[in-house]
Amino acid sequence: MVVALIGGGARSGKSRFAREYAEARFSRLALVATAQPLDVEMQLRIARHRAERGPRWTTIEEPLDLVAAMGGQAGCFDVFLIDCLTLWLSNILLTPGREPAGEILRLVEGLAAGPPSILVANEVGCGIVPENELARLFRDLSGMLNRRVAEVAREVYWMAFGLPVRIKGGPVST
Repeated sequence: MVVALIGGGARSGKSRFAREYAEARFSRLALVATAQPLDVEMQLRIARHRAERGPRWTTIEEPLDLVAAMGGQAGCFDVFLIDCLTLWLSNILLTPGREPAGEILRLVEGLAAGPPSILVANEVGCGIVPENELARLFRDLSGMLNRRVAEVAREVYWMAFGLPVRIKGGPVST
């Protein structure tokens, strides 16, 4: 089972590399989009990302239940690109009744047993300690999420200045 994690800082080329990685290896491509168009800036960002993907991609918009989104359509696609885990975690944290640690465990278990998937995640723990409790919780959970996904991933890449650095698994090529 292919599980690849692509992490890095903001605007480091994670999504581009993930698309190229998927397009070079798979035919039937699905993007599970976790962003929600709650403001004009995010609406424009979503439209730009959709245009960049092009017609080969089918978009599944799912801000919360990634396991169900993939499981319900597992036979329809060769790979699921989840972009992005960091937004997904924000959605979980801000949705009443969701327990983040349990949701992370459910996702990791679903990835390990599920269809091929490529996941994009931001690294948010390399900076200063946030000043408020929610931001510190988000930073800590984000680190835990990325670590747990990396444990089940066959391949892990770190994007630095637009360049993929292989951390775990196969060779870098697109």
